Amino acid sequence: MKTVAIVHTDVASDAGDDELDCLRQADVVSDALTTLGYRIVRMPFVLDLEKNIRSLQALKPDIVFNLVETVAGRGSMIHFATALFDYLRIPYTGCRSDAMYLTSNKPLAKKLMFGAGISTPRWMTLDGSFFGGGNVDTYLLKACWEDASVGLDEDSIIRCADRTILVNALRKRSAHLGTDCFAEAYIEGREFNLALLGRQDGPLILPPAEMLFKDYPPGKPKLLDYRAKWVENSFEYDHTERTLDIAPEDRMLTGQLCAIARACWDLFGLRGYARVDFRVDSSGQPFVLEMNANPCLSPDAGFAAALERATIPFADAISDILQDAVIP
Repeated sequence: MKTVAIVHTDVASDAGDDELDCLRQADVVSDALTTLGYRIVRMPFVLDLEKNIRSLQALKPDIVFNLVETVAGRGSMIHFATALFDYLRIPYTGCRSDAMYLTSNKPLAKKLMFGAGISTPRWMTLDGSFFGGGNVDTYLLKACWEDASVGLDEDSIIRCADRTILVNALRKRSAHLGTDCFAEAYIEGREFNLALLGRQDGPLILPPAEMLFKDYPPGKPKLLDYRAKWVENSFEYDHTERTLDIAPEDRMLTGQLCAIARACWDLFGLRGYARVDFRVDSSGQPFVLEMNANPCLSPDAGFAAALERATIPFADAISDILQDAVIP
């Protein structure tokens, strides 16, 4: 019987729901792997790399199922885990270290997409450099590294295109969040995401989902922010809904989104599974917001919903992810 080590974020006992969700993912993945006949061991990935090495050498897994989303609470160190697996020559699920780094560094990922002709919203970095075109007067101040919409709320909105004002706002936001930020043009429109599942003959693009912002009052930005994802009983949480019921008139649009998602998969050399998030403006132009190289696998998350719509059992998807594992 092969042993799979589920290596996950080291979650503190007083962590918020966004971090605790990693443990829920570990639970469902463990159940699926047990169903598939694997022996399961679990291990938190800590900042002490020597401790991680000793733990993995003691466990002697045949493969690692990588669920590490942060290290010491920082998304900027997410690639430390895969780099360590590479160092130990242990096969692991998901993306390689280079893809994990590139997709997690949002401004760098946007720069690579822009260079490859993949549309992404105009943005500005902390040094005041603008990238991308268009006249934009509303920006979102976003963390360069953090996932799960950490730090994204209504205070992230700035209605201004002046470089000096934006730089000052970015500096204040970076100090407030304790991490570097960038300014990204706010695209008024619809939001979609597409999940991809790695297979031997290439990625399977799962059914697209649209996020619906219901009964938002005029002037309130339609954002899938931290409150919409994690704060139950908030207006944003209660009025944001996922649907996979795509209207026939949107099939051409979703076909475009699928083609762009596949282009992103190829550009960054993604493996195992991933998700691409989009905004679509009023003219029907899609823009890639970001890629998630290790999207949430919880039962209530979008990846599981897309699998269900595609009639793919969760355990079968976990098996596919294992088959597409990185072999150092």
